[in-house]
Amino acid sequence: MKITAVRLRKLRGTIPTSQPFWEERLVRPIDIYPEYRARTDFEGGRQTARGFEIEQHFLQIETDDGVTGIAGPLPHQVAYFVAHSLRPIILGRDPIAHELLWDQMHRIMVHGRQGDAMLAISAVDCALWDIKGRWLNQPVYRLLGGPTRPSIPAYASMLGFAVEDLGRVRERALEYKALGYKAQKWFFRHGPMSGPEGLRKNVALVRTLREALGEDDDIMLDCWQSMEPTYVIELAARIAEYRPRWLEECCMPDRIDSYRQIKDKISIPLSGAEHEYTRWGFKRFIDAKALDILQPDIYWCGGLSETLKIAAYATAHDLVTIPHGHSSPVGIHFSVTQSPIHTPYQEYLIKWNEINQHFLANPVLAVSGDIAAPTLPGLGMDLDAAKIEAEEEVFPVQ
Repeated sequence: MKITAVRLRKLRGTIPTSQPFWEERLVRPIDIYPEYRARTDFEGGRQTARGFEIEQHFLQIETDDGVTGIAGPLPHQVAYFVAHSLRPIILGRDPIAHELLWDQMHRIMVHGRQGDAMLAISAVDCALWDIKGRWLNQPVYRLLGGPTRPSIPAYASMLGFAVEDLGRVRERALEYKALGYKAQKWFFRHGPMSGPEGLRKNVALVRTLREALGEDDDIMLDCWQSMEPTYVIELAARIAEYRPRWLEECCMPDRIDSYRQIKDKISIPLSGAEHEYTRWGFKRFIDAKALDILQPDIYWCGGLSETLKIAAYATAHDLVTIPHGHSSPVGIHFSVTQSPIHTPYQEYLIKWNEINQHFLANPVLAVSGDIAAPTLPGLGMDLDAAKIEAEEEVFPVQ
């Protein structure tokens, strides 16, 4: 079997909504500058009178055996990397030899060990796994030795929901608790430059969640790279009584010493590294003993192949690995192959799932707070033609 075509499909569609899709954005590293701190722009599409309009790229790898693998959605610049840099490497090659192709893509792109280039390698790798599963007529997790359980608990990741109005926070927390979620992750709106008032609002958010959810549900809190050690240590001291399951991505990912400094001084477990890449990047965090929970993003860190290597190294140090929720079906195929003690949850980004699975014929859904192991062959990435309002194909410049 050989790869005969590498296609990039640009799809346009609309998520019906009468209300603004995004309600409030999270704190960001750039918020140390006041002109950015006040901005309310959002990602993923644009709000119109028709609804939330989205434009997404999907990678489609075709073979002479009639088997096709799909990955996505991909950001525009990542689709460019695939078209211009990776397409020539994989055309005419054996799609089942994913380890060979990964190694060659990685070695040829000497400046592509991180960022958009690694996201492009990740997409190709996931599409190749989709091909392999379809070719063997098996869900991918069966090719990885799973499942270790029939389903996995999902935690509701509440990015994009309002956090300033604590009444709405309480209502939403109770709403998703009633849907069966035993854990929720919320996102801070304020960082160090918001001063004492912002710190008090962050603490109030956590207090409201604990009061709403009771003593037994897990609460996770995402700082999204936007804080620094002194601030996080103070924040952790004020919220420790509410027993968060973890504090996530406190600092920018290259600042491993900052993570270690925080970890040594707080009682709340630390998670992070969703913006890190490859086994070598995660090795730095693990060797420094800087995190308790690792969160590689399968579509960013190097694909499913690389995530398996990261998780294997993590388990040798008895660390937890819960991938960042890219909102793609690939996540469940990883999670159900892992030991339940090392991967106790899968992230389920409520709003991003609606966006990034909009064009999928068989989106992954959480039912009563659990995600069941899929039954379809491959990764389950078939596209729903009825959702595609317009399409064009992207080819590399000759």
